[in-house]
Amino acid sequence: MYVLYWMIGARRTRQNPALARAAALARARRQPLVVLEALGADPPWATPRVHRFVIDGMLENAATLRAAGAVAYPYLERVPGEGKGLVDALAAGASAVVTDLTPILHLGKLVASVARRFPVEVVDGNGLLPLAEGGAFSTAHAFRRHLQKTLPAHLVAPRDADALRDLPPPVALPAAVLARWPMLREMPDLGTFPALDRRVTPVADVGGPREGARRLREFVRHGLGRYADRNDPDADATSGLAPYLHFGHVGAWEVFDAVAAAEGWTPARLAPKPTGSREGWWGMSAGAEGFLDQVLTWRELGFQYCHHRPDYADYATLPEWALASLDRHRADPRPHTYTLDELTNAATHDEVWNAAQRQLVAEGRIHNYLRMLWAKRVMEWTDRPETAWDWLIELNNRWALDGRDPNSYTGIAWSFGRFDRPWGPERPVYGTVRYMSSARTVEKLEMAEYLRRWSS
Repeated sequence: MYVLYWMIGARRTRQNPALARAAALARARRQPLVVLEALGADPPWATPRVHRFVIDGMLENAATLRAAGAVAYPYLERVPGEGKGLVDALAAGASAVVTDLTPILHLGKLVASVARRFPVEVVDGNGLLPLAEGGAFSTAHAFRRHLQKTLPAHLVAPRDADALRDLPPPVALPAAVLARWPMLREMPDLGTFPALDRRVTPVADVGGPREGARRLREFVRHGLGRYADRNDPDADATSGLAPYLHFGHVGAWEVFDAVAAAEGWTPARLAPKPTGSREGWWGMSAGAEGFLDQVLTWRELGFQYCHHRPDYADYATLPEWALASLDRHRADPRPHTYTLDELTNAATHDEVWNAAQRQLVAEGRIHNYLRMLWAKRVMEWTDRPETAWDWLIELNNRWALDGRDPNSYTGIAWSFGRFDRPWGPERPVYGTVRYMSSARTVEKLEMAEYLRRWSS
């Protein structure tokens, strides 16, 4: 017998509550720890871009786990359906099965399927505030007040700095299991995987917890002080941590602790009462507070919403005021309309939008501020708002390295009115949904170099 940790969300070996729980069970029961980290051949929007990034982390995690005395089982499905039965085969020999709680819909369905056959303990390692203590909040201000009210009790909780200490000796897994589902040993030739969309090629970014930690150190050392300029594409003052957070190569507590250490911060510096304000509550520098508002308030707002609303990907979940406003204007004339292929190929009349789309296709990301504009513009280039919704999800999840993330969905939904309020004056197509224009964006931001880089 052994304890099985099925790693699906927090793909890392440090600051990982589910791994810590599984390791504690292994020590208490004096049983080996087996860690399965698998990647399927046909999850939604499977591409060489995503696979290369995730496999970087899988190989790194396997080496770390083996060095600590755990049985690491990285598995890569080459053909859709090939991995079916592996989790069940390992769970059948386990005294306990632990996995990650995740709001990502297709992963949650996988866990629910296995849980119908085996007892599975699901552990939340998504953010600072447990998902069970939140809800589907309608505005960032409301969630921020809730966060400020409930979070202080969690900030003083001890961290498990070395979850892999003193593990019982490893065990040999059944030969029949290893023969049917061979372990991943090295980076494969992803061009031979028939189910992957080979148009979406890998990017320069290296995946894995080690690189995620390096990016975090570099950002805290050099980026926090410049974070006030994050909206300017030319400044490129963003953290670059989104894909590492999405795949769990870096955890929210790891990010928070790094920022707090750099600021010399203690909980004594918290404001005495919740304010709901973006600034002043933490008692940190302006750059640190701005960053924490993004990585805690906005990121966790998205995770909370998607956890409590499994229908988060549906257009009908938008606020009633936004649905009514967009419906009133669905027949408005569109000066320009484009096909999905034209949008994919950045073939529009709007060079600012084209630049953002080219960056997405080439690098798997769009500058944070421009991502909002990118989504807004598509709303007026499609025949109806539902089409814009579906195409934006397709474009983002197909090409973005952090696509499929809860924040991907809530970020797109924000452009349609989620977490927002009605704005006047009422406009064609948008109604009272907040409007953004490319011309105003160019006037407002420093982006000349960005446009030169991504021009046709």
